[in-house]
Amino acid sequence: MNREVVLHELAEAHEALSAMLRDAQRDPEWGIGDFAAEMPHLYHHLNTAWNARDTRNAVGQGTPDEFRRWSGFPTDLPMFE
Repeated sequence: MNREVVLHELAEAHEALSAMLRDAQRDPEWGIGDFAAEMPHLYHHLNTAWNARDTRNAVGQGTPDEFRRWSGFPTDLPMFE
């Protein structure tokens, strides 16, 4: 496992989720539009943490094709089977 990449992406996801939660709690106008705008960013980091876990690349050194592939929903992660 590439701990550097995984920890980087998890830290980015943590920051994105913290900001989303903070904004939602502070802004009474925060709603579905804000939620829908922020969720892809959060999923990008969570998905990349999982999908790029075995890369040999350093943080930020994936190709554009790898970046797109890593951002997608995992296909090898069992969900509540």
